[in-house]
Amino acid sequence: MSDSNTGQFVQYFGVIYDPRQPGKVIHKLIDILFIAVCATICGCDDWDDMQFWAEEREEWLRQYISLENGIPTSWTIARVFDVIDPKQFALCFTEWMRELTQIQPGAIVPIDGKTMRGTANPSQGKKALHIVNAWCSQNKLLLGQTKTDEKSNEITAIPELLDMLFLKGAVVTIDAMGCQRKIVEKIVKDKKADYVLGVKGNQPTLLDDIKLYFEEEAKSNFKDPAISSVTTLEKGHGRIEKREYYLSTDIDWMATKDDWTKLQGIGMVIRHCQQGEKHTEERTFHICSVTDASVFADAVREHWGVESAHWSLDVTFREDACKVSKGKAAENLAMLKRLAMNMVKKDTTRYPKRSLKKRRFTACLSLDYLHYLLTINFQQ
Repeated sequence: MSDSNTGQFVQYFGVIYDPRQPGKVIHKLIDILFIAVCATICGCDDWDDMQFWAEEREEWLRQYISLENGIPTSWTIARVFDVIDPKQFALCFTEWMRELTQIQPGAIVPIDGKTMRGTANPSQGKKALHIVNAWCSQNKLLLGQTKTDEKSNEITAIPELLDMLFLKGAVVTIDAMGCQRKIVEKIVKDKKADYVLGVKGNQPTLLDDIKLYFEEEAKSNFKDPAISSVTTLEKGHGRIEKREYYLSTDIDWMATKDDWTKLQGIGMVIRHCQQGEKHTEERTFHICSVTDASVFADAVREHWGVESAHWSLDVTFREDACKVSKGKAAENLAMLKRLAMNMVKKDTTRYPKRSLKKRRFTACLSLDYLHYLLTINFQQ
């Protein structure tokens, strides 16, 4: 491989084990991975499109990879992604992202799950694949993924994902599904990070205590000196949204306080939304290891970032429309789309105002831009 950027691509992804029988292999695994990544950046969302794109760009591809036996067929590409180990692929991705993001102390890392609806096959009793993702709000990039067979299994998947990530000094946010004592302990003791977690009915005693506390404090207009607050106001799309964030460090009265590692505060967010004559109000409750109301507010507000990434995967990368469900291919294809999305999002200089969809289209039209994306993501 003649290009230094491709050399670093090999450094991160060239270690993936190839389980194919050596005597029957005519296309190198790293060549297929490189083709798939570049083709996905350029708008290809299935194996047939990848082969067609590579055939049209073969001369350009030979600057980076050997292609000793020409362009692999769509069947070969599909088979490779059906046999490589998704966990190893995900670990390689995480190692690459660790170098690319360089998480700073205080960075907010939301974790949330996304269901790949197209992978379900009810006639065969196959449930849709559910992917749990970690997002770095500091860099607006996905940090890693792990899979579950359904949403209810996020409780076991989240610790697996945490094990893959370097999070020292970060603030991890998870919705109520992840509000579990063992997850909190892993965040604090193993990962040396802080947390802001949503609380709902899966922790009924904890939720009732927090609700009752803030109901009582509201009667005195939150005069307790242990309570700090932040208010934000946003206008747009014909809507006015006001959010009130309340954080209390007065938690010695809580019977469950010692059950949660490094629990230092409880929080409430009141969201007022005015759209025309319609007004809605929503309240959410949280536990956290942070004591600064501004940090608490930022963590709750930034949690939407991972949901925004999920939206991009559906709208721009057509993830929900994908029907690939065989073997390991669905999970590996999900990783491939996240890899490509991060590479496109990394462009904050050349076309920062273009949507991800338009950047993908630009990369398809311009080999110079595609080379630029490789450079900024895999430079020495």
